[in-house]
Amino acid sequence: MSTEGYPVKEYRQPVKRYCQTLDLKADPELIAQYRKAHSQPQMWREIMEGIRQVGILEMEIYILDSRLFMIVETPLDFDWDTAMSQLATLPRQAEWEAYTSRFQAVLAGQTSDQKWQLMERMFYLYEG
Repeated sequence: MSTEGYPVKEYRQPVKRYCQTLDLKADPELIAQYRKAHSQPQMWREIMEGIRQVGILEMEIYILDSRLFMIVETPLDFDWDTAMSQLATLPRQAEWEAYTSRFQAVLAGQTSDQKWQLMERMFYLYEG
């Protein structure tokens, strides 16, 4: 775990934030392989390009045991359903989903949008 902090991009415009969760199979070896698949040298270039192509500005995934938590930041005019439909058609996306599904506690053949469950914000630290 990093105790040094993380860089934060500033977009000089308001952004929308989507938070999602997904569970991995509770198998330490599979979790290690999933982590490796998402490492800088192993991540598929086409997947990274597709994420940007549909308008996502930033994406982070956090892990605790077998639970994943993803934060996605987008421009205000971003339409989630349209972007996810477009993402599913991009090069290697279906292949990536099939590959990562072997690590995830999901049904076979699900798209990214079906696997990752959108969460509702129920609290934030109010200013003032």
